[in-house]
Amino acid sequence: MSIQESADALRERIVARLRVAVTRRYGEHARIDNIEVATLGGSNRTLLFDLVDGTARRRLVFRQETYSLPSSPFIAPNLQYRLLQLVHREGIPVPEPVFELEPADELERGYVVGFVDGETLPRRLLHAPEFARARERFCAQAGELLARLHGIDVAAAGFLADTPDSLDPLGAQLARLDFYGEAHPALELAVRWLERHRPSPSPRVLLHGDFRTGNMLMGPDGIRAVLDWECAHLGAAHEDFGWLCMRSFRFGQVDRPVGGFGQRAAFYSAYTAASGRPVDADEVYWWEVFGFVRWAVLNVMQVHGHLSGERRSPAFAACGRNTSLIEYDLLMTLHGHYT
Repeated sequence: MSIQESADALRERIVARLRVAVTRRYGEHARIDNIEVATLGGSNRTLLFDLVDGTARRRLVFRQETYSLPSSPFIAPNLQYRLLQLVHREGIPVPEPVFELEPADELERGYVVGFVDGETLPRRLLHAPEFARARERFCAQAGELLARLHGIDVAAAGFLADTPDSLDPLGAQLARLDFYGEAHPALELAVRWLERHRPSPSPRVLLHGDFRTGNMLMGPDGIRAVLDWECAHLGAAHEDFGWLCMRSFRFGQVDRPVGGFGQRAAFYSAYTAASGRPVDADEVYWWEVFGFVRWAVLNVMQVHGHLSGERRSPAFAACGRNTSLIEYDLLMTLHGHYT
């Protein structure tokens, strides 16, 4: 069976079980149609569909985790759903949680949220004329959003306190790299530097963990929803800053460190104005170096999923090449050639 044939069969099974799940919750009169498989997104399986109940029609999104090995950096889907409920209540713009799947649905590791219209493709966001105003507003909006997220009572997200990335983010990356059994001297060099230059401990906040271009759904007016919360954890606020400013997530706009949209000063000042907390540029730099290590490990994971057969995809296979590119950017950043 080819990869495409296997994918088609899997889609048919998922759609059949999704129909059962909808019927269990909304009754025999409810149905789903207009089903679409999302082509973007590298970690979760995403299906869009219409829930039709009489004359009412609502566009929804089914999300399902596809990587289940012990080395997974992703929080469990039930925790993802619980987190979405929390941040949605707190007014963070996210897709509205609709229902979580249960064992009786026979469709494990997933949940359903409301659909939000917008664009996530970095190339369009960074170049298309219709997003010019959104680009101008991005640094201010991103800073204000992070201030609101980091301001949520961390006790409310206590269910994330025991995840590996919450307990020891650097140790978590090393454990995952050991699991894959690959030697990466560039990463080992960076880890040595990170260990020698650790910043002072800071209060833990709720982190998105993957706050970057491509995970923020945008319209011409700016950010409409923050997506992909599977890497959320508790930690230092500066970690979210370092991740967004990595060269990997500038998508060619290398002179605009904040996700390819703008400059650090505007981003940092917006955060400080909204939160009352200053941003330490040196600490952001530490987390940026850390981010390259983490991003490389995530790419190693993706290609491992392809080679192991757990989730085969040409996109995942290409992550092997991506790892080398990340290591190059890491070394250039570490030696001061990039800003």
